[in-house]
Amino acid sequence: MRRPYAVLLALVGSLVGAFVVFVLGASRILNREKRFGSTVIGRPYDRTEIAPSGAVRSIQGADVTLSDEDFARLWNPVHLERLARTYWAFLTRVSLGLIRVEYTERERHVVLVRSPLRLLSFCAPEYEMDSNRGIVRWRIEKGILVAPGGRGGDGYLELDVQRLPSVLPGKSMMHVDVEVANFYPAIAHSLSKFLYANTQSRIHVIVTHGFLRSLAKGKLSESVAGRFAVPATPEETPDPVPEREKATSAV
Repeated sequence: MRRPYAVLLALVGSLVGAFVVFVLGASRILNREKRFGSTVIGRPYDRTEIAPSGAVRSIQGADVTLSDEDFARLWNPVHLERLARTYWAFLTRVSLGLIRVEYTERERHVVLVRSPLRLLSFCAPEYEMDSNRGIVRWRIEKGILVAPGGRGGDGYLELDVQRLPSVLPGKSMMHVDVEVANFYPAIAHSLSKFLYANTQSRIHVIVTHGFLRSLAKGKLSESVAGRFAVPATPEETPDPVPEREKATSAV
């Protein structure tokens, strides 16, 4: 009995070691400035915390510098919707097609290969935009990765794009945040917060940093839902207010 146990222990140790090497290597590569033509993505950052209640708040962000012409072309609800689609498309691409997003009129399901393996289910996105800020928000409903107490609650995933002052002639700057908040991970609930922090949470940070760096190419995926299929202006959407600020003002 000892030999099979030793083999299993060695295998687990090897997998953990390989994962640590992957995380360290990916972190070094992704925590750098990225340039593509005239577009520059600043070094991404990460702020992740787990509250005593088990709720996770995780924010990754980066500054983006691009030409005034590109900014004027992209700053509208159509491209905000395409930015949202680009996030999901990047997740599918980086997972080699294993993770996909299924669309219904009222929900978005992140699935492993296909249903019924729904990792996360979100409400349909909310769009808010004005001349200086754009927000896309998906409210977390349920899923394999969500602890029972966090289903149908106030958890959400949010893309927040803000225009920044620029001192560079002919250049515009904006800041992009990807935030997950009030998320109760099943791994932390059923096993341990340490395990979640060093597996699923780290993978999320790496993937999100990769997504932020991919924006340097300026290629946004076509929307699947096509909510803003015709040219629209920021004034045609609700004013943008981050969910965390709504919660603060309500207190």
